Amino acid sequence: MSWPWPEQSFSRRRALAAATGLAAGAVLPLAGASRAASAPAGEPALAAGEYTNPVIWQDFADIDVIRVGDTYYASASTMHYSPGAPVLRSYDLVHWEIAGHSVPVLDFGAKYDLNGARGYVRGIWASSLAYRPSNRTFYWLGQIDFARTYVYTATAAEGPWSRLTTIGTPYYDAGLLVDSDDTLYVAYGNTTISVAQLSPDGRSQVRTQQVFTTPSSIGTLEGSRFYKINGQYYIFLTRPANGQYILKSSGGPFGPYTLRQVLLDLRGPISGGGVPHQGGLVQTQSGAWYYLAFVDAYPGGRMPALAPVTWTSDGWPVVQTVNGAWGTTYPSPAVPAPPRQVTPMTGVDTFDGGSLKPRWEWNHNPDNTKWSLGNGLTLRTATVTNDLYWARNTLTHRIQGPTSTATVQLDHSAMIDGDRAGLALLRDSSAWIGLKRENGTTRLVMVNGLTMDTNWNTTGTGYEAASAPVTGTRVWLRASADIRPGSARPGRFSYSTDGVTFTRLGPDFSMGNDWRFFMGYRFALFAYATRALGGSVRVTRFELVTP
Repeated sequence: MSWPWPEQSFSRRRALAAATGLAAGAVLPLAGASRAASAPAGEPALAAGEYTNPVIWQDFADIDVIRVGDTYYASASTMHYSPGAPVLRSYDLVHWEIAGHSVPVLDFGAKYDLNGARGYVRGIWASSLAYRPSNRTFYWLGQIDFARTYVYTATAAEGPWSRLTTIGTPYYDAGLLVDSDDTLYVAYGNTTISVAQLSPDGRSQVRTQQVFTTPSSIGTLEGSRFYKINGQYYIFLTRPANGQYILKSSGGPFGPYTLRQVLLDLRGPISGGGVPHQGGLVQTQSGAWYYLAFVDAYPGGRMPALAPVTWTSDGWPVVQTVNGAWGTTYPSPAVPAPPRQVTPMTGVDTFDGGSLKPRWEWNHNPDNTKWSLGNGLTLRTATVTNDLYWARNTLTHRIQGPTSTATVQLDHSAMIDGDRAGLALLRDSSAWIGLKRENGTTRLVMVNGLTMDTNWNTTGTGYEAASAPVTGTRVWLRASADIRPGSARPGRFSYSTDGVTFTRLGPDFSMGNDWRFFMGYRFALFAYATRALGGSVRVTRFELVTP
């Protein structure tokens, strides 16, 4: 996990506890990285045209990426959102869908339940996703709160996932390697990089050993990804947040390792955004290699970007650039035709079916007795508070960049006095449009000024910036977000009583681009009580669209 700007060249752990012009190298065909179980399926059909970066303009950071047969999978950080560690799926490295989550619930302490404490900017940090062909099982591995490491497994990427074990060593920013002899290794650490060997069943640590110390001239290296390629061991490392380096060993997983710079201060593909870094390498069925990194692009978050990689004759990766920068466009990967189209990350959700779609994540763990599906999503108040940051059962959705609009249809007939419900632009500085119920009367309001400090304590619970009367029991709430990076951007709120004609409510909300919260802004559906529990709202439709 890394800081997004070069001047912040130190780890999150320390903070929370207290080259341009790369030339193309000679192509070296590298067969079968053991982190991605390769199974060529005949002659691949070429995908026509080009792709554009970012390949996903939504907040998915600290990416690990693998291939299993003809399918690509990636994992990302989610911190205090639950379920955690989304598993993304693609058939071409360009078009992605959310398949599920590796961590079904953040059962790591009461703070992840908003029960007497809060887990903001904790939880699921940079972690690892791997596939073990010998038992046809996916593995997720990550440390929590610098205390211990958790391992989850599943036989299908969409789940169900279950906890396999807890390991006493906290593997910070870990990369999991399934070696060609089926041994499990973990590379991890900040500045001091270590390698651990796990037991054959993956439940315990057999040994751990320091393998590398970062030179002071570089500063910090973290974000390990661990590979075995053509008999060589590689640990792919990030220099927060403007560089990528790689260690190589021909002597085995415990080294000795030599270091080479992969990129530094490389201009990224998003105007106003940062340097692509902290991702993973993956090989296609045809033998081509790609690097899936992320780009710091606040206020929206950290966006995945893809670039082809070639290899020097002596086995070092080289990112292919366009005019000295990470390309905005590249030729599409040559892969087999996909078996189907992936599920879009935008569009309409009417909350049908027996479970929430994986595009949704709760702000901390929900109280599952206080929400239900059936004729829409019913949110019953789960917390008595005047602070949205303490309210349980706030349901979030990533914002689609560079600009997008979310609209919800909401039935507020079951609200009771003291209830608050609506649609927020949620981060450490937030605003919302919604409903206040007082003295038997419901009003539409736009609330601004919800803020946290850098210790993630609430410093402002918000104030009414505008209000309007509302009639009937249904209302449409709309939030539009501009998440282009480089400066503070506007969020705007509006409402409708017929779903057709919308009226602005309140001033523009300034969506800040400070990086310290790490996660980008999200749309958030909420209902909480300021007096007593018992009220509810029903969301019958959510729609996310881009211009």
